[in-house]
Amino acid sequence: MSESLLPFMLFALVSSISPGPTNLLILAHGAHRGLRASLAPIVASCGAAAAIVLLVGLGLGELLLRHPLAQQLMSWAGVLWLSSLAWKMLRSAAAPLHTTTAPGFSALSAASLQVVNPKVWLMAVAVVGVFAAPSLPVWQLALVFLLIALPSMAAWAVLGVGSARWLQAPGRLRVFNQVLAGVLLISAWAAVLA
Repeated sequence: MSESLLPFMLFALVSSISPGPTNLLILAHGAHRGLRASLAPIVASCGAAAAIVLLVGLGLGELLLRHPLAQQLMSWAGVLWLSSLAWKMLRSAAAPLHTTTAPGFSALSAASLQVVNPKVWLMAVAVVGVFAAPSLPVWQLALVFLLIALPSMAAWAVLGVGSARWLQAPGRLRVFNQVLAGVLLISAWAAVLA
């Protein structure tokens, strides 16, 4: 085992399980739709993040770092998209759980969110810059990241599923959705305003 594998695994765990926009959306999706319905967005999101690590390692990250305007455009696209998702959460704050009329967080949305999320790209640049080595090639980093990110993000969905029973009360559900929408807005806007 490479001596840089364990530190990378710890880095991947912390970056995957810590609160962030995608994890918050998966939490809400798990509470509203259940674990089974959350699996596709989880796999798509984690797969997209691992693919970004691989692409950065193959040279795309260097290209992105040379074009700060592209980074800014990605940041603004991400923050506007997250703001619209937060607005939808606020509008449906009191909608009963497991309603079929409200759209869920689709696999395509989850993967696309990772593509426009500048934090994912910066994380991938850090991964490649710090952990890539002849003994630990980029494809292995991407694979290990995927294997750690999947259960980490699934834990957020399980947390959402576990809170679903408590959220059956309309007042609690409204507050839950409002708090999640607010935290989503803060996390999105803090990234571009910092």
